[in-house]
Amino acid sequence: QVQLVESGGGLVQPGGSLRLSCAASGSIFRIDVMGWYRQAPGKERELVATVTSGSGTNYADSVKGRFTISRDAAKNTAYLEMNSLKPEDTAAYFCNVQGYRDPFFRFSSWGQGTQVTVSS
Repeated sequence: QVQLVESGGGLVQPGGSLRLSCAASGSIFRIDVMGWYRQAPGKERELVATVTSGSGTNYADSVKGRFTISRDAAKNTAYLEMNSLKPEDTAAYFCNVQGYRDPFFRFSSWGQGTQVTVSS
């Protein structure tokens, strides 16, 4: 089993910043991709950003230039630095980690979600 622990959500005013963390633990042989997704009430879950084991990154157009994803491979931890936050960034943010539990068994795990609310 692979467990994910997310932290860093909260209430912030428009224009403010937050930093989310996602720590993976358990039976991990290799992590290939770590990513953040978000889901607002009444909407589908959408990709925010991903980072690969080779440090390649991908961002949703709506967050480019404002959000930065990074990872600490030694700690199996991903971070999402969110700046210039807007009310439309309000959502539950979920971490996703994909990799291998052993050389043959692939996994994809989700965190429990952390709420980000941008409001004055």
